[in-house]
Amino acid sequence: MIDLVQERILVTGGAGFVGRQLCDMLRDRGCKNLFTPRSADYDLVDRAAVARMLAAFNPSIIIHLAAKVGGIGANRENPGLYFHDNLVMGVNLIEESRKTGLKKFVQVGTVCAYPKFTPVPFREDDLWNGFPEETNAPYGVAKKALLVMLQAYRAQYGYNGIYLLPVNLYGPWDNFDLKTSHVIPAMIRKFIEAGQEPQAQARGAVVELWGDGSPTREFLYVRDCAQGIIAATEQYEGAAPVNLGSGQEVSMKDLASKIRELTGAKADYTFNPNYPNGQPRRCLDTSRAEEAFGWRASTTLDDGLKQTIAWYQAQRAEQGRR
Repeated sequence: MIDLVQERILVTGGAGFVGRQLCDMLRDRGCKNLFTPRSADYDLVDRAAVARMLAAFNPSIIIHLAAKVGGIGANRENPGLYFHDNLVMGVNLIEESRKTGLKKFVQVGTVCAYPKFTPVPFREDDLWNGFPEETNAPYGVAKKALLVMLQAYRAQYGYNGIYLLPVNLYGPWDNFDLKTSHVIPAMIRKFIEAGQEPQAQARGAVVELWGDGSPTREFLYVRDCAQGIIAATEQYEGAAPVNLGSGQEVSMKDLASKIRELTGAKADYTFNPNYPNGQPRRCLDTSRAEEAFGWRASTTLDDGLKQTIAWYQAQRAEQGRR
């Protein structure tokens, strides 16, 4: 088991959605040698910039969270960018850190790497049994290629890289921009705006949601994810990928109903089947994480949604006061 307090830990994407939660937890544990370089200073797509960054901070552990990521719409608009940048960032970090004698590399992958029709619950051994869902396949394949790279580097160089597969995440500090957000923040914002803005109430607003409402998803609260990453960094040394999830599957129709109720919105809602559904079902088998490093999610979907909605409402109120 690695004592993280004694390590020099570099977190890419440390100011992002998962990164800020993860770094807060590491600081609470007493980690003082914690580095969160910004993309403005070190462009991870630039191999030379990555080499400069590693020389500047001399990390013993890297947790790679930085990514170009978004919902279905963003993936449809940026397939080339999402493939290129996510692949190249990981390749640069792994290759350059290999040269430094890094103690451990933690790659945070994506559930989008799984085949479109993976049997539920998704087991890590099913990862290669088909092609990912088309709308986010470039992103998923780029991330999955980094698993192959880590396993190849482990075999040839003894490089200690581990690979984690978190399911769909949500929570405070999520992205609520409707052009690029994922489903939970998008739904929360739409229902709150329909329920609270006078213009929307006056015209009898109807919230439009993507797809036909039939797909299912599993959601993991961001703090649970951060705890899983820390546990794996401390304890897991294997080459096999590991799922991080909650084990709770919910349909988009039921999710919409739940968020409408929790936000207090009175607006009706409708699903628009002209927009894509994405993957038909998602729900992970998380037994490997529990067996390998004793991690299990602890936040229920209802509790996580309440905390996320409260945070977003507070942010809107603060912006209103400004």
